[in-house]
Amino acid sequence: MSIGTFTIRALDPLKDAELLHRWVTDPKAAFWMMQDAKLQDVEREYMRIAAHEHHHAFLGLHDGEPAFLMESYDPRHVELVGLYEPEPGDVGMHFLVAPTDRPIQGFTKAVITAVMDELFADPRTRRVVVEPDVGNKAVHALNEAVGFVPVREIDKPEKRALLSFCTREDFLAARGVAV
Repeated sequence: MSIGTFTIRALDPLKDAELLHRWVTDPKAAFWMMQDAKLQDVEREYMRIAAHEHHHAFLGLHDGEPAFLMESYDPRHVELVGLYEPEPGDVGMHFLVAPTDRPIQGFTKAVITAVMDELFADPRTRRVVVEPDVGNKAVHALNEAVGFVPVREIDKPEKRALLSFCTREDFLAARGVAV
């Protein structure tokens, strides 16, 4: 059974702010750490990202409808500076699936797979880096399902995180594609 078609477009911080505000303040987005954010806070945060040379935000669509948020960043300049030794081709990633009243089995795994496909579509990307909260067991399982290998726990200013890496080869192997 096909889950549908995923596309990804650049996020428009002003046009998409209301939608993002609903998503990031939803109880299911607790690990996004914006539960108490006001609309203006979300606008400001995504305007900051839009203006940043090394951090980018995207809106993921499922069959043409907004369904997830994706961020990519250069860990040499954002998020992980001084917390690990970046390698050439490292790309940091965050993703958030929109809350829904009608969950689709396998949807979140399909989303993270679409996100990884998008990141690895750039031939310069050699490894994707993530740093989810150590308590976010659901995302750890998803990450491992698409090929991430946990490396170690790290202390970030806002959380204790599980630093994990996924090479192109690990991602393809997790999908059952011969490398």
